[in-house]
Amino acid sequence: MNAVVTSEVYSRNKIHPKKFALIAACAGMFMSFIALTSAYIVRQAAGNWLEFQLPAIFYYNTLVVVASSLFLHFSYKGFLKGNTRQYRFSMVAAFVLGLLFLVLQYQGWHEMDNLGLGLTVNPSSSFIYLISGWHAAHILGGIGVLAVALLHAFLLVHKVTVKRKQRFELTLIFWHFVDFLWVYLLVFFTIQS
Repeated sequence: MNAVVTSEVYSRNKIHPKKFALIAACAGMFMSFIALTSAYIVRQAAGNWLEFQLPAIFYYNTLVVVASSLFLHFSYKGFLKGNTRQYRFSMVAAFVLGLLFLVLQYQGWHEMDNLGLGLTVNPSSSFIYLISGWHAAHILGGIGVLAVALLHAFLLVHKVTVKRKQRFELTLIFWHFVDFLWVYLLVFFTIQS
């Protein structure tokens, strides 16, 4: 009886409850970043603020996370078309680029530290570490999700089912969200510096 009610609600609302929950969670996460960037602006206006340009590696990092998102999209298309090679290769590429993003993020923090912009040097650098670190934590969660999707790509027979398609769509939504989030943060930091 419960399964019938769930399918009726789903068909009536046109969005699966899991997808709705993920979108609502992403909206909540985005609000936490809006709060942090708002705090950045408020604290900047209070004075004692060191202005500096972000190291170039943060911009290269953006290309990496966007490429990762594109590869995940290509993987999804390959999955739907039954193209196992495209599905798997693109999934591996998305996963490796996601890991590369984290490595480059760490290198960016290290470069900031080498420039004398350590975590506790000035509120401006502290905010960069805090906000980009919070984003990196979300990327790390996304890497976990991609790892599960990667295991499914190689351990399960390539078969498009409603459940697997839905699971892949949830992965896509979250990964595209963290991609969008980084672009938002980079634009914000660039405008504010």
